[in-house]
Amino acid sequence: AIGKAKRGSFKDTDPISLLKPCLEYVTQDLPSKAMVDDICVGTVLAPGGLRASECRMAAFLAGLPETTTLRTVNRQCSSGLQSIADIAASIKAGYIDIGIAAGLESMSTNSMGGKNAKKINITDEVKMNMESLNCLLPMGITSENVASKYNISRREQDEFSTVSHQRAAKATFGPNKKFSQEILPITTKWKDPKSGKVKTITVDKDDGIRPQTTVDGLAKLRAVFKKGGSTTAGNASQVSDGAAAVLLMKRSQANKLGLKIMGRFRAFAVSGVAPEIMGVGPAYAIPKVCKQIGISHLNDIDLYEINEAFASQAKYCVDKLGLSMDIVNVNGGAIAFGHPLGCTGTRMTVTLLKEMERRGSKRGIVSMCIGSGMGAAGIFERI
Repeated sequence: AIGKAKRGSFKDTDPISLLKPCLEYVTQDLPSKAMVDDICVGTVLAPGGLRASECRMAAFLAGLPETTTLRTVNRQCSSGLQSIADIAASIKAGYIDIGIAAGLESMSTNSMGGKNAKKINITDEVKMNMESLNCLLPMGITSENVASKYNISRREQDEFSTVSHQRAAKATFGPNKKFSQEILPITTKWKDPKSGKVKTITVDKDDGIRPQTTVDGLAKLRAVFKKGGSTTAGNASQVSDGAAAVLLMKRSQANKLGLKIMGRFRAFAVSGVAPEIMGVGPAYAIPKVCKQIGISHLNDIDLYEINEAFASQAKYCVDKLGLSMDIVNVNGGAIAFGHPLGCTGTRMTVTLLKEMERRGSKRGIVSMCIGSGMGAAGIFERI
């Protein structure tokens, strides 16, 4: 599940405790956890060395032996998807036989641009290079830039956000309770901010979903990043805590072990775009990854998960690519339930594969924009 940072279900849960149950779950059907050769964890905000140690500790606590190696990877918001690409590439190259790709972010523990965050040293050379300077733009300003440049209205953004909440609410509370099939209940400690008492709670639903969200209600919210702007707390992704993991191996290995195959990771691509409009990244990464395997993003993809960093950029990408919202984020997105940066790509993959299984879909894409000006996309196929 995904919790609201600083005030949600996982605000008092350390990163190690977030990751541990995910690693336990994905290895539970293996004859031996020692069969896992390597783990790659996508994670963004924590200092690299510290988070790498935390992840290694989580692996030990999950019962993985010292022979199972681990590293982290940071490609901003695509880190969870990048971890999948890295593990898949290692398997394909013959470096390993079985690996785990995971994503982890505790934005309660490590804030974006908090007062204790290390500041970048802006040299004179950087000051003279606009592209370099634009890498420092707040993400909300890049959202405003996309909305302004491509005429994405405030109402369009609020309408997009309302749909996200409605779909996420149906997937969570509807008759099929779809998300219960991909959320691992986690029992943890939670401190009541009013009474100060520490309670034991079990988290099995995302915190941020607001079923009663309406366009009119969102229209009352003020712009956050720019006076007279259109990006608000209601049409931007929520800062969040969460972890996710997937198990990868060759199909022959999975068949030998009698494991259910959810899908095949077919292709991966990253595209570079201007930092000041970083949100347009998926509009370039998706055609690029489709070209790799000679397919059309319009005719050959059954389902899309495109991260909703902001409604402005998600709406732009959908329109630019000519996609129908009938096959995009059919169970809502990050505007509704949150965007724990390093976790998102892995979480989106699980959501995509589960929905592809329900629909009998052949092929789907996970894609997201990336701070500093990139977009990533991965193709998954059911076999």
